Amino acid sequence: MPIAIVLILLTVGTLLFHFLSPWTFTPLASNWSQIDDTINITFWVTGFVFVAVNLFMAYAIIKFRARKGNKAVYDPENKKLETWLTILTSVGVAAMLTPGLFVWGDFVNVPDDAIEVEAVGQQWHWTYRYPGNDGEFGTVKSELVTDDNPFGMVADDPAGQDDVLIFSPEVHIPLDVPIKFNLRSKDVLHDFAVAQFRVKMDLVPGMETYLWLTPTKVGTYEVLCEELCGIAHHTMRGSVVVDEQEDFDAWVASQPTYADVQNTVAGDAAVGAAQYAVCAACHGQQGEGLQALNAPKLAGQEAWYLKRQLQNYKSGLRGTHDDDIFGKQMAPMAATLANDAAVANVVAHIQTFPDNPAAPSIDGDVANGARLYTVCAYCHGGDAQGIQAINAPRMQGMTDWYLATQLKNFRAGIRGAHPQDFYGKQMGFMGRTVQNDQSINDLIAYINTL
Repeated sequence: MPIAIVLILLTVGTLLFHFLSPWTFTPLASNWSQIDDTINITFWVTGFVFVAVNLFMAYAIIKFRARKGNKAVYDPENKKLETWLTILTSVGVAAMLTPGLFVWGDFVNVPDDAIEVEAVGQQWHWTYRYPGNDGEFGTVKSELVTDDNPFGMVADDPAGQDDVLIFSPEVHIPLDVPIKFNLRSKDVLHDFAVAQFRVKMDLVPGMETYLWLTPTKVGTYEVLCEELCGIAHHTMRGSVVVDEQEDFDAWVASQPTYADVQNTVAGDAAVGAAQYAVCAACHGQQGEGLQALNAPKLAGQEAWYLKRQLQNYKSGLRGTHDDDIFGKQMAPMAATLANDAAVANVVAHIQTFPDNPAAPSIDGDVANGARLYTVCAYCHGGDAQGIQAINAPRMQGMTDWYLATQLKNFRAGIRGAHPQDFYGKQMGFMGRTVQNDQSINDLIAYINTL
């Protein structure tokens, strides 16, 4: 009898949880309402079976429980019951599968007027490519992928010269226009998913997959990788921004083409020397850093990372949080660099500085730090040398007190809080795995040994 009561309470509790729960689907923002209909049908069929089976078991336990004077009867076959079970099971399975077949039939047939966008997955970030004015994607080859050519573009393919390259986890698409996402991976299995769009698809190395949708609501929607792609899988996020057509056109026009990237002029170190004079007041004449002014060492840091951080300060992605006191100091200084050329010039000058390792200032348990660093090594490298492809800067030989401060800022949400600072947010997730200040000291003490 207690088992029967538990089964009844379980059934009632499950029904109450389902119908009264505040958790439900995200608001639909695409044409795929059929997906919701299919899921709801599945819920009703499986829900009915769940209730029926549990209540039947409770009924059977109560009716056929052991009682004095009752004798068990062996009834090996009941053709009527078996017939009904077969019919009901067939109807239930057909009810769940049939709508999905119709949805799949629509899903694999992309409208002829769909705009094509390529989404590229890599541990642990997203990048995108548009075909440009000619409407044709340029050829890409995986063996050509490098830090300077992250998309693997074939340089002499004329079709690729006007391809629009988005080296950012954020992509824009126009409202009420069919969009086909061509999906490819540069390393392992990934999955492109936006909950509000209701469609998702795996990215398989060595082949191209796709999905399509028509966005129906202007807004910003989070992109998730819903495939276990590695230790930082949960941090592989981005966003799809649905714009009105006019805003979308303006955004695409502001993005660089492959030809623009190829023709980018390298920074001029000589010109950058004059522009660096402002930086030298805090960071030192040779970029050695000065802790008294909260200025970290710049010499030896990779150019791509310095450029990104200067741009982040200029655009407000860094240095705007109320608790980021030193970041707020840096933001107006970065603003003195008027344009991308000025940033490139200053960074080129910094690259001429001698790379002398910063003097260690933090002590800790090196053995514990080595254990903690095994997580960091996946991105920053075994020797903390940094890996540009994973957007992880060098830490080896850099200013340890600055590393500790930034790790605390990431952990506290002071840095990486801006909605468009995707890599800062990514580091915030990972930073919270280092749970206290002593662990941070241990970690930094180990990095100082590398």
